[in-house]
Amino acid sequence: MDLSNAYLSGIYTDVCRRNPGAVEFHQAVHEVLQSLTPVIERRSDIVEAGIVDRIVEPERLIQFRVSWVDDAGRVRVNRGVRVQFNSALGPYKGGLRFHPSVNLSILKFLGFEQIFKNSLTGLSLGGAKGGSDFDPKGKSDAEVMRFCQSFMIELSKHIGADTDVPAGDIGVGGREIGFLYGQYKRLTDQTTGVLTGKGMSFGGSLVRREATGYGLCYFTEEVLQSIGKSFRGAKVLVSGSGNVALYATQKATQRGATVLAMSDSSGYVYDPNGIDIDVMRQIKEVERARIIEYTHRVPGSVFYPGFSGIWTIPCNIALPCATQNEIDEESACALIQGGCKVVCEGANMPSTPEAIAAFVKNGVLFGPAKAANAGGVATSGLEMSQNSIRMGWTFEEVDARLREIMRNIYKNSYRAAAEYGYEGNLMIGANIAGFLKVAEAMLAYGITY
Repeated sequence: MDLSNAYLSGIYTDVCRRNPGAVEFHQAVHEVLQSLTPVIERRSDIVEAGIVDRIVEPERLIQFRVSWVDDAGRVRVNRGVRVQFNSALGPYKGGLRFHPSVNLSILKFLGFEQIFKNSLTGLSLGGAKGGSDFDPKGKSDAEVMRFCQSFMIELSKHIGADTDVPAGDIGVGGREIGFLYGQYKRLTDQTTGVLTGKGMSFGGSLVRREATGYGLCYFTEEVLQSIGKSFRGAKVLVSGSGNVALYATQKATQRGATVLAMSDSSGYVYDPNGIDIDVMRQIKEVERARIIEYTHRVPGSVFYPGFSGIWTIPCNIALPCATQNEIDEESACALIQGGCKVVCEGANMPSTPEAIAAFVKNGVLFGPAKAANAGGVATSGLEMSQNSIRMGWTFEEVDARLREIMRNIYKNSYRAAAEYGYEGNLMIGANIAGFLKVAEAMLAYGITY
């Protein structure tokens, strides 16, 4: 669907002009704006208040130098960034990513997506994202600690339990969160819920590690139920082998599916008997080894170098959990030809616009990332709640709340799509439902927000 509405087209043109070369950010904005045409046609108050004009511009962008010393005594310099995009619904909320690919375009795209994702959870959370071009891979614990401490010296000036609550993302796991939180405590002399994804001994929440993968499967179950299907007996492909992929694989397997393949940056493993999640977790979580190691331990499994080939394996369900734009039009067509009927996104924006168009055209049910992978931030919000009341909930209590949130995200996305004339199109529905909640708050505040 093109940007035929002149108002929305003008906004997109301005975004491209103001953010030259930010292709990921342009893509994310275009996807949302093309969904808003029916809303704009009905809601003149949103146009008059400049809500869309404002929502595509971050409220605040903080960039800073991070100097640290490696184990050889050499001074290293990285760049730190926090994009505080929109706080209409609550404190800024979004992860920190430590990876060499981090740049302003990626962080703006992620922060923009986070606005609507957080809105869909029903929790009082604004949208943000941050990180650094620092690469934790190959670094000692001491080097990672020194970097995190230096990073937090600057970031601590701009975050707080009721202001901005970062979490982990690619390259920022429990180790990094511990170092970041310890430095925040040292600098501020405060014990608050200023970071989520914390360890259980200092304010973390059960289910947080599993949440994005589990939530993805809970959302996918709602999609499957709409066509009278379930995970039981289904053949599933899961790209990636990080946190989201591992726990999506675990939950899908628990629900009776056979996960045929997983991947990392070196290639993918195909196991016709179904991925043994205990073996894969040992390799990826404990040993932090390459995925080819799986074939050395599980007879009958095969490793294939390269990435896109994973989508050529016939399947019923695809759960892309690796990175942005991993499924292009060619891969989407391969999935369709292989019998795939449902694609739900575990990574952020893993499907290109051309791939999404192919899914929609061929009747593949598509669950967009801002809806399908919202389980992580939802459980982060639940961690914030537990920190605020100084109490912890059981695994079962948090899991039940997560299931209910994902169920409501599906229902609200489906309902919004139907109300605006696009019944069954969950991408348009999620964009509209997420946008309207933020827009109503911004209207209530006046032009301040």
